[in-house]
Amino acid sequence: MDFRDNEAIYLQIAAYVSENITLEKWTAEEKIPSVRDLAVELQVNPNTVARTYDFLQNQEVIFNKRGIGYFVSSDAKTKVKSYRKERFLQQELPEFFKNIFLLEIGLDEIEKRYQEFKTQNYQA
Repeated sequence: MDFRDNEAIYLQIAAYVSENITLEKWTAEEKIPSVRDLAVELQVNPNTVARTYDFLQNQEVIFNKRGIGYFVSSDAKTKVKSYRKERFLQQELPEFFKNIFLLEIGLDEIEKRYQEFKTQNYQA
């Protein structure tokens, strides 16, 4: 995973976990990788993953079964989409609008590229 400098690593890992849930790679009530396993996979400090899991647990996206591990909440996908949608609308969309205005990119161009993106990345 390549980390960006402009956002805390634990939030980037939270986005990674959330994406796996949204894409149903990790489904409701399924056990997710342990703190240690995910830290090894992403090559980060286990404390960073622990912070990520605490954050996601506070968002009620995952829950901990003591002694067993972390699991995806039954309504995690809905919670993830709601949180990410609000964050996108508040933080990223205004910057996106500013850029398409300044660069004079039409909505037809955006629509065309969006359809290409979906076809190339999310359709079999």
